[in-house]
Amino acid sequence: MTAKDFKMIYDTHFDDLRRYLIYRSGDQDLSGDIAQNVFMKVWTKKIELASGNIKSLLFKMATDEFISHIRRKKVERAYSDSIDLRLVQESDNGDDELKDKKEQFKKALNQLPEKQRTALLMNKMQGLTYEEIAESLNLSEKAIEKRISQALGTLKQNLNQR
Repeated sequence: MTAKDFKMIYDTHFDDLRRYLIYRSGDQDLSGDIAQNVFMKVWTKKIELASGNIKSLLFKMATDEFISHIRRKKVERAYSDSIDLRLVQESDNGDDELKDKKEQFKKALNQLPEKQRTALLMNKMQGLTYEEIAESLNLSEKAIEKRISQALGTLKQNLNQR
């Protein structure tokens, strides 16, 4: 596939694909991101598109990408919810100072962006490696490393302010 062929396919189908994804998700930003991911896959894998199957293949790829996104979110929520329950149960001990510190930690943890919090909790509470987290969230190890590093920095900053 040449750059000219790719540009023609992109210009012809991007807006339709994005509108379809907006209909599916209700989120304009997410729809644009997923549509971009689909076209990045087409370009990086140099997928040869037969003239009659272009649109249907793009829509199939977009649907698969959207479903993968939903599954990743479900996994993230499940980990986040299970960890939040553990923190509440552990904070039921008799030591008031310990309870106060745990409550501060919980508040700081809840202030983290969801993606950072999920990666951090999967690593620290579940004991998963960066590789295991990356595989379950369908991301690169570098992305997981960055999320956890940012989460730890933000937590440290938030807890030192109190």
